[in-house]
Amino acid sequence: MNQKEQQRLMVFNQVERGDLTGKQAAALMGLCLRQMRRLLAAYRKEGATALAHGNRGCRPVHALSEETRKQVIALAQGRYAGFNHHHLTELLAELEGLVLSRSSVWRILTAAGLRSPRQRRSPKHRCRRERYPQEGMMLQIDGSRHDWLEGRGPYLSLIAAMDDATGKVPYAIFRIQEDAHGYFLLLQEVIRKRGIPLALYSDRHGIFQRSARETECLEEQLSGQRQLTQFGRALRELGIEAIFALSPQAKGRIERLFGTLQDRLVSELRLAGASTVEEANQVLQTFLPDFNLHFAVPAAQEGSAYRHPDPGLRLEEVLCFKYQRTVAADNTIRFEGQTLQLLPGLERRSYAHARVEVQERLDGSLVVSYEEQAIATRQAPPHPVTLRARKADRRTCTGHSKDPLPQAEHVIQSSELKDVVAVPSSPASHHTHRWKPPSNHPWRKSWRLTKSLNT
Repeated sequence: MNQKEQQRLMVFNQVERGDLTGKQAAALMGLCLRQMRRLLAAYRKEGATALAHGNRGCRPVHALSEETRKQVIALAQGRYAGFNHHHLTELLAELEGLVLSRSSVWRILTAAGLRSPRQRRSPKHRCRRERYPQEGMMLQIDGSRHDWLEGRGPYLSLIAAMDDATGKVPYAIFRIQEDAHGYFLLLQEVIRKRGIPLALYSDRHGIFQRSARETECLEEQLSGQRQLTQFGRALRELGIEAIFALSPQAKGRIERLFGTLQDRLVSELRLAGASTVEEANQVLQTFLPDFNLHFAVPAAQEGSAYRHPDPGLRLEEVLCFKYQRTVAADNTIRFEGQTLQLLPGLERRSYAHARVEVQERLDGSLVVSYEEQAIATRQAPPHPVTLRARKADRRTCTGHSKDPLPQAEHVIQSSELKDVVAVPSSPASHHTHRWKPPSNHPWRKSWRLTKSLNT
């Protein structure tokens, strides 16, 4: 008997002894007088067993069968091992046809000793920031370095953008490292699919903002302000406001997003057997629509604040790396070990000593422009010093005093030099070893002393 039934037994014994009246007993048990009399009659007839509920020990009609419990436990330990209870409940309904409540799955797995792999922290008192009222007003961007493939492949960095108003993830991409190239690809796809957002909210990473500890260059000292990073320059050209968070808690929404993705997306990648960055990106693009459908919230205002790009805007000219170079007297520029020959144009025949801009596009191509006009370029012929260094390297490798490739040497010396493509070489190949005279050599002595010794 439970505690409630034991209390009723004590009251009925007092009624039988005449210590309590029927009304007093009904008030003590919280029952009406009629119900108290019915229970008292059953007690007099059957004894204390009459006070127990009639359904005690009976199996409920809506209870789950033992086969269903064993099936859920087997799936949780086998195919869906490592999935949290909420995610497992959704997959059981979608893929296995087992429509169960989350509480039922939790009770079954907890009774079997299978706890959820994600440990939730105790809540702390914080002031929640109001969301932006309309979609596209502000996107939070960040990267998460994690073992997304669980040892099946390399460590990856997930670069993602999340809309502050709705919580949607318009685009995300896996990269080997968190770099500016990945953020350029992220922003490029967001603009193509949705439009140009009004603002981007990020941390103070060196990709977005130059560190205050970094030494200022001469141009920064003369202008009195810090130069923009490559990504910051692209935001300025697109008219996107850059907002920097002062703490990780300030951008807590995207931090919580990564916490959810490190649980759900890791399980989806494991289920698909992804082991490379290409396979991970394929799973990611099929995962995001369903994720947005489950976790997105409606914005306070209808409509979209995304701006449509201008018809004349070419994203490949904005979302790229831009560098300044000074043209040499022979109309060539050096960039990343390459030598580019600038060809004459209709407006200008020579660009010697001019300041040009080199654009390194996301596809790896190089474009040189002067006053916002593209210049035709090609690979410059190799410098004679480089050719001599290659010739010396070939002699060293073959062990012969003569050049083993006379035909190739003839081709380089012929008038077809314009068709030779410069191959980037190591910096050491540009410098030949020169003979250094010893300290007692006559060249190191003064002219007067050498003359006196000879006479």
